[in-house]
Amino acid sequence: MNEWLALGLFVLACVATAASGAIFTPGPWYAQLRRPSWTPPDWLFGPAWGVLFCMIAAAGWLVWRQVGWGLELSVYAVQLVLNFAWSWLFFGRRRPDLAFFELCLLWLSIAACILLFAPVSAWAAGLFVPYLLWVTFAGALNLRMWQLNGPRPA
Repeated sequence: MNEWLALGLFVLACVATAASGAIFTPGPWYAQLRRPSWTPPDWLFGPAWGVLFCMIAAAGWLVWRQVGWGLELSVYAVQLVLNFAWSWLFFGRRRPDLAFFELCLLWLSIAACILLFAPVSAWAAGLFVPYLLWVTFAGALNLRMWQLNGPRPA
């Protein structure tokens, strides 16, 4: 496969994953939730995720260039699915409790990608580190919102 076409497919996969944020929007339900004082402003999430998804796409492409499709990219695909599912659980189902447990799985899949990517491409592994840090922060935020609002806030 042409390398640029492959890069386009990785970008497309990330755009499809990011679409969960457009499909399952925060809306009025999220606006009425009690949030910790350290919650970032709403406008920050879009740009932060935009940068992260570019890095996620580049990391996948770098690994694909070295080893093709294998265990590394299978785990990569799992983390994309888990990333998509979080928005559905938190915003779509309005279940911060389930979203938190799902986010723990996402965190593990990102950490697994870093470990699997490192021997293949240090750049790809490095590109996932900010993603892991952001999801760590998001997990703490998710947990605190669950604590403040309960498992099924109205």
